[in-house]
Amino acid sequence: MTPFETEYDLIVFGATGYTGKYCIEHIVTHLPTNLKWAVSGRSASKLSSLVEEVKPLNPNRREPGVEVATLNADELNILARKTRLIINTVGPYHLYGTMVVEACAKNGTHYLDVTGEVPWVYEMIQKYHALAKTNLAIIIPEIGLESSPADLLAWSIVDMIRKNTSTGTREVTATLHDIKMVPSGGTLATALSLFDHYSLAQFAAAMKPWALSPVPHPQTPSKTSLLTKITGVKHDPDLGILTSAITGETNRAIVQRSWGLHDSGKHYGANFEYHEYATVRNSLVGTAIHLALLFGMAALATPPIRWLLKKFVYQPGQGPSRASVENDYVEYRAIGTADRQQDLTTSTTTTGVTTPQRAMSILHWDGSIYRLTGVFLVEAAMVLLSDDALVERLGGGVLTPACLGQSFLDRLRGAGLKVETHMMVDGE
Repeated sequence: MTPFETEYDLIVFGATGYTGKYCIEHIVTHLPTNLKWAVSGRSASKLSSLVEEVKPLNPNRREPGVEVATLNADELNILARKTRLIINTVGPYHLYGTMVVEACAKNGTHYLDVTGEVPWVYEMIQKYHALAKTNLAIIIPEIGLESSPADLLAWSIVDMIRKNTSTGTREVTATLHDIKMVPSGGTLATALSLFDHYSLAQFAAAMKPWALSPVPHPQTPSKTSLLTKITGVKHDPDLGILTSAITGETNRAIVQRSWGLHDSGKHYGANFEYHEYATVRNSLVGTAIHLALLFGMAALATPPIRWLLKKFVYQPGQGPSRASVENDYVEYRAIGTADRQQDLTTSTTTTGVTTPQRAMSILHWDGSIYRLTGVFLVEAAMVLLSDDALVERLGGGVLTPACLGQSFLDRLRGAGLKVETHMMVDGE
């Protein structure tokens, strides 16, 4: 199917939900007015009300179409044939996303979502990567807070080191340096239902290191110390006191897939590793958070506790009020170390000690994190709709945010995301 045969450029599926509305607002206020687009969901009246609600934000732009569709295979196939790209905001994705991915993979329609459900992503890769590749459908899950910041920071550092030292990257250490946000109903509901859907064995298979990579990674000894494994705490001279991050394993799975997708690991480097933490005030707090995460995971794996927790969370599609989140923010920091296998990757300090060259990247956003999620989805969509050379080079398949590379970063910066990457100098 060619772009000229479709009725729309993009469709937002789940447009009336909490995240979907942020997508719609960003489209209305930032995208070209000649964009052919539509809102989609189960209720025609709710969709029409949404269109009227956002019209004052930009009265001069083309109104979106209204496409009623449910989670029915026939309806989703029809929807996929009408558009070049679908933004899917209907979660939990392990419950409601599979048929949408299947429809897009079958019909050569690009697809984006904001899941953080690694077992489901693993399942989608196994089932639909080959089909999507054959039909030139680009499928990118986890393009929201999980895992665009981590994936783009790692890619930026790898690209900076490659350009400046002509070699690969040995390791990227990232940290969620600071964040202020309240989880939405979809986020909380997903965490609870994921353990109802997948067995512990399925979790273990999906979360195994490099499980999402399309090529095997060389077996290397762990760089994590025994003390860090026990307490979760790591002292980094540049990033501060670090501890286990709740999104660390989720983001690492996507970054590791990016490693394998970029020239079968050659661009990142054969010895590349990614580790993610969260910045804390002191070691005691770090150990407490680490233990809390361990006990929290154990609790989620216990059915009676999950049943009880479901009584106290927002429902999917709901979330904190708009006013309460506009002062939110998030900042990630990451440092990458060049691989020392080549002389070009080292520099000599004032004391005469030779050290690997390093690069640092900082990503910062002020405002609602869910608004940022909408920005990630919509700007990624515009990359796929406007950068024909990149789309042709990517081909198709289940890919990652980093596959969109510099085009994606440039659009995100234009939308207000601050991303700075530079080679570090001695003493920094």
